[in-house]
Amino acid sequence: MFSFIHAADLHLDSPLRGLSRYEGAPVEKIRGATRRALENLVTLALEREVNFVLIAGDLYDGDQKDYDTALFFNRQMQRLLARQIPVFTIRGNHDAGSVITRTLTSPENVQAYPLKRAATVLHPTLPVAIHGQGFANASVQENLAVGYPAAAPDRFNIGLLHTSLAGSSEHDTYAPCSLADLHQKAYQYWALGHIHQPSVIQESPWIVYSGNPQGRKINELGPRGCYLVEVNDSLEVSSHTFESLDVVRWAHLEIDVSEVTSPDVLREMISARFSIAL
Repeated sequence: MFSFIHAADLHLDSPLRGLSRYEGAPVEKIRGATRRALENLVTLALEREVNFVLIAGDLYDGDQKDYDTALFFNRQMQRLLARQIPVFTIRGNHDAGSVITRTLTSPENVQAYPLKRAATVLHPTLPVAIHGQGFANASVQENLAVGYPAAAPDRFNIGLLHTSLAGSSEHDTYAPCSLADLHQKAYQYWALGHIHQPSVIQESPWIVYSGNPQGRKINELGPRGCYLVEVNDSLEVSSHTFESLDVVRWAHLEIDVSEVTSPDVLREMISARFSIAL
């Protein structure tokens, strides 16, 4: 019946951390990796002809003042606008205080949610209700989920929320909530942001972290991307697929050096292992 993309934590123009410490690392070459990941996200939305896109917070990384970052984002949103694809966004802890978010107007297809209370947007042509609230500041400690509206009847209800979900050990605690809090709203899908590891917490209802589209440091291993979600005529999720978007991928490589006889052999083994990984 319809489809959408669930993404989060783009951290647009955030540098990939740690590379500058290593001589010869291609820092400049991959500095634009987060931009290219966003381009990949938009291309995926266009190719799959999705009906809308969700971004669950941390579009920007900190209190950025470079308007070129936001102008780049706007240009990508214009690609979606040309195909009449709306985008629903909330602010997270990293972009809560963003100067450019507050002062630069986004294209008309980008719907940003309020910061002081949760709000509901009804899709104009689909039986979809999207509920959300952005961070008013960079350190929201209260449970935002409890203030979300009740599910709209006869619609596919989506909760757009940036949260650590009862204090995940992977990231700092922001807007913590419990699974029971989310269940109480009777939504069919919770599109979460903040935790960078893509993960499906559960499927009934769907409670999902999309992870970030581009890994930014060595402990953000493996493929990074978004989820492509398809919903059938019964307003049930019929397909839920992870789609990779990253252009630089972090990995831990293990090499058995127990029988290495010389530095030259070790270098050859390392080189060969890298070639296989690539």
